[in-house]
Amino acid sequence: MIEIRNVRKSFGETTILDGISLDVHQGELLCLIGGSGSGKSTLLQCINGLEPIQGGEIHVDGVDIRSKSVSINHLRRKIGMVFQQYEAFPHLTALENVALAPRVVARVPRRQALEDAHRHLAHVGLGDKAASYPRNLSGGQQQRLAIARALAMEPRYMLFDEVTSALDPELVAEVLDTMRTLKREGMTMVVVTHDMDFVRESADRVAFLSKGTICEIGSVQQVMLDPQTDIVRKFLSRRSSS
Repeated sequence: MIEIRNVRKSFGETTILDGISLDVHQGELLCLIGGSGSGKSTLLQCINGLEPIQGGEIHVDGVDIRSKSVSINHLRRKIGMVFQQYEAFPHLTALENVALAPRVVARVPRRQALEDAHRHLAHVGLGDKAASYPRNLSGGQQQRLAIARALAMEPRYMLFDEVTSALDPELVAEVLDTMRTLKREGMTMVVVTHDMDFVRESADRVAFLSKGTICEIGSVQQVMLDPQTDIVRKFLSRRSSS
């Protein structure tokens, strides 16, 4: 379980997160929605230790991530993160990209890392692309490769930061299908997305962020179909008409 309590984050004099509190329960898919600049992506980066927080607490499995005794590399082995830009190593094959972190970070022997990498590539539908270089993969395939790389560290949690926003529309479905598969398998996920259809179809809960605060949080039925605040109603109305 991920527990977030009164988290505050600023860049200079600009407040990005202003007292965020929420829990992420085991096995759930929590979607973060809201306008640009609302703090969604920054919140993911704080959970994963990529950005330090100025106040509040974040606990992962009961451990305070700000504790001096916490290894940031150990934390990131628990929490996989997939970004909008996939940034695969261009000189490595898909198989080598997936096997790299286990070999370097987790010290997994090369043979075992490659065997595991084959399994993770097959898991995301890229079993036949092991020998391909990133330049020979479509955008959707490269994003699924990024998911396989994150899964290679055997995380308990997965964070997705607008992973389909840079893809052509025809490639989005294959990435979302991979995420739905992870949900069915019980992976705990926090997803920043602008894809309202995915939210309605796949989320267990939805949190709407605005100006660094949570305006509404609840089930899809509560937030998407019966919003209680004007800002959420206007946001969803714009999304449904676009």
